[in-house]
Amino acid sequence: MSQQSDSESVSILLVEDNPGDVRLIQEAFRATGFEPTFHTVVDGDAALEFLREHVCETAGPSIDLVLLDLNLPRTDGFAVLEAIKDEQELMALPVIVLTSSKATEDIRKSYELCANAYLTKPSDPAEFAALGRAVEAFWIDEATLPSVCS
Repeated sequence: MSQQSDSESVSILLVEDNPGDVRLIQEAFRATGFEPTFHTVVDGDAALEFLREHVCETAGPSIDLVLLDLNLPRTDGFAVLEAIKDEQELMALPVIVLTSSKATEDIRKSYELCANAYLTKPSDPAEFAALGRAVEAFWIDEATLPSVCS
């Protein structure tokens, strides 16, 4: 995934139940000129189902990065992290927790469950663009990540 020059070749699974946050996150990336393909699901069950069906698909969408909220209906973000960590086919997938929680316990637990990063959602919609630039700059332009599928 490193040195991606074509944003259309980057697919992000956005796991977020708040439609307003979905819109803000997608607009944040568009504002930077980086327009990945977003696949959006609203709960942890749907996220795991999507990943299990598509993470190594050659005909369907391939996921490069997961943006994961913790506070989700049905299966929460911690359970999603645990499942990703425990499944051989998913464990190399980079996951960024993107949540409103600033709780020390949530941060600690996310990293214990192998989150690659923990970002707190900005309270100001204008700050979402800076977040989009930061994710693009590091995770898309600079980071060298293992292939999820071998």
